[in-house]
Amino acid sequence: MKRSTWSAVVALALLGSSLAYFYWPSPEVEPPPPVTVVPPESPAPLVAEPAVRHPLTIAPEATPLPSLNESDGPFLKAVAELLGKRWMAIFHNYDVIHRLVVTIDNLPRKQMSSSNVPLRSVPRAFATEGKGESLAIAPSNASRYAGYAKLAEALDATRLADLYFRFYPLFQKAYDELGYPNAYFNDRLVEAIDDLLAAPEPVAPIKLIQPDVLYKFADPELEARSAGQKIMLRMGRDNAVKIKAKLREIRQFLVRGPEKSPG
Repeated sequence: MKRSTWSAVVALALLGSSLAYFYWPSPEVEPPPPVTVVPPESPAPLVAEPAVRHPLTIAPEATPLPSLNESDGPFLKAVAELLGKRWMAIFHNYDVIHRLVVTIDNLPRKQMSSSNVPLRSVPRAFATEGKGESLAIAPSNASRYAGYAKLAEALDATRLADLYFRFYPLFQKAYDELGYPNAYFNDRLVEAIDDLLAAPEPVAPIKLIQPDVLYKFADPELEARSAGQKIMLRMGRDNAVKIKAKLREIRQFLVRGPEKSPG
């Protein structure tokens, strides 16, 4: 496989999970919406499957894909070949695609857990400044993520899309197994990207409160935002701008489909 194609594997792993890599841990994952149960004496209504908004036409591959359970090897090999062995330490070495799918599905939710993120924790502790009403995210906190934002900025969105389309059946299978057999993963990915792009970009220091062990945003409007948008806020404005620019590139390919994508 060409080096540029391997770079797309790395891009897919990094861009899909690096956002959650910046996550501020929460002890719980928000469950899917509850299912309404119809009483036995009432006839169950027919529920149409949700319409696919961003369909992908995936051509059969000359070389069959590995099974989902055997897909870790190609991803981890790609990372080692492209970025070098020193980068292997940031990746968990099992259930990579499954973790990626769970992470993307949870980004638009109010809460998510760091236990399913494909990448290991960001180095150094979350940095704050001030006390009491002056407590805020320290400007130095953004430096923890600057290297990863620059790496994402340099990734080739065209090759990323090409590899995503090639591996799409495995992502869809992982999404099915997550509990959404009638849903379309590409639609969920676009939803997650749109939610991240809608995150505000405040310039002033972001004030915090600490009612218990974990910090929260002092502004109720910011605290009510999705887990993904909170990630964008915590990584710092400059890093968020770089991530958003790359996400906009990627989104164009996701809604266009492989038959209209270059390469």
